[in-house]
Amino acid sequence: MDRIKLIVGLGNPGAQYEQTRHNAGFWFIDQLVQEHHGNLRNEGRFQGEVAKLLLAGHDCWLLKPSTFMNHSGRSVAALANYYRMAPENTLVVHDELDLPVGAVRLKKGGGHGGHNGLRDIIAALGDKGFWRLRLGIGHPGERNQVIDYVLDRPSKADRESLDLALNAAVGQVKGICNGEQQAVMNRLHGSAK
Repeated sequence: MDRIKLIVGLGNPGAQYEQTRHNAGFWFIDQLVQEHHGNLRNEGRFQGEVAKLLLAGHDCWLLKPSTFMNHSGRSVAALANYYRMAPENTLVVHDELDLPVGAVRLKKGGGHGGHNGLRDIIAALGDKGFWRLRLGIGHPGERNQVIDYVLDRPSKADRESLDLALNAAVGQVKGICNGEQQAVMNRLHGSAK
């Protein structure tokens, strides 16, 4: 059973990126903090915004790296190493091109699938064995359009689908943190489109 002690939301800092698809992980952390009346604060030594919440009876750190996406690993490794958290006790929440808009999937380990944030975290931790909560943003259809697509705002309909997905995912956090990943996978994957 992998109890989650650290939840990382991936995104890019700055107002120009706030509403872009690539920031779905940040949206997740913001919603989680809001629902649990937490408070994010800048923490220089971890190169990000952090909060500590009591989830499922256990302390859990939340992190939004203030590095750009391609350097997320610096922030994740700084916090994980400081608190001696193993990769299997870490959940990384990120946008996923290979899932339809609004789909949510939970998985452990695997490659980076071309996602630069995941690539950097794997390199920084030296381990692929962390959990991932993948928030589907859809694919533009052409590989050469991916960068513009992830750094653009979703349509109104897509944002509504993403908000529903975020609600569903945030609703499963206590189970994920408590080591009930298989049950959460059954619920999330069963309800997905």
